[in-house]
Amino acid sequence: MNATDDAEQLIAQGAAAPVDGWGFGWLAGRATEERPPWGYARLVADRMARADAALDVDTGGGEVLAEVPRPPRLLAATEGWPPNVAVARRTLRRVGATVVAVAQNGPLPFRDASFDLVVSRHPVRTDWAQTARVLRPGGTFLSQQIGAGTMRELSEAILGPLPPPSERHPEHAVAAAEAAGLRVVELRRATLRATFADVGAVVWFLRKVIWTVPGFTVDRYRDQLRALHHRIASEGPFVAHAQRFLVEATRPR
Repeated sequence: MNATDDAEQLIAQGAAAPVDGWGFGWLAGRATEERPPWGYARLVADRMARADAALDVDTGGGEVLAEVPRPPRLLAATEGWPPNVAVARRTLRRVGATVVAVAQNGPLPFRDASFDLVVSRHPVRTDWAQTARVLRPGGTFLSQQIGAGTMRELSEAILGPLPPPSERHPEHAVAAAEAAGLRVVELRRATLRATFADVGAVVWFLRKVIWTVPGFTVDRYRDQLRALHHRIASEGPFVAHAQRFLVEATRPR
């Protein structure tokens, strides 16, 4: 098999594999990403054990919430991508969570002051005013967010040079939280090394994490994918860096 055939086989694997939910198990042995030092799942479990009513916004397939060992009395989750809603409902049965399908960028479909805890891992967009509205006085919002310039090396390998990122800066999140009437009590940042051992892993990742290369399709970027395959074959795994930040905010009493 020549290099072009090898590239096409790997590209086809990444294009055919399912991307439902928000787990990344398909990448095992093909890609790695460092974990943030704060341990988001552990923090969520700790906060959930002390909560009475909690909400997980943009739950994905419910992967993080399903691991909570002591869920609160009332537990809800929202998801805006239709294929993930059914996955989340199956996944979250074990913790008794109600999964609500929502429109992207729509309001949270809950009454004012419904929850003493709201969490969100890698939200598409945080609506700070809505978050503040559904929190009870004294309630907490805990979120791990994607930072500015995340996976920039991968984006540029496909798209070419890009301008400096204008969105997803932690400072912007703090300002928006405070403008909504919340008080930020913790902000932490991390830069995490990610590696891709083959171009099939790149294809799968780009299909799943759609904001890395907006409008990505294999046919549109086949030449760039082949070039990346040859780069990996000659230089070793492709390295990029993910930016993450953790923000915790409270609604004053």
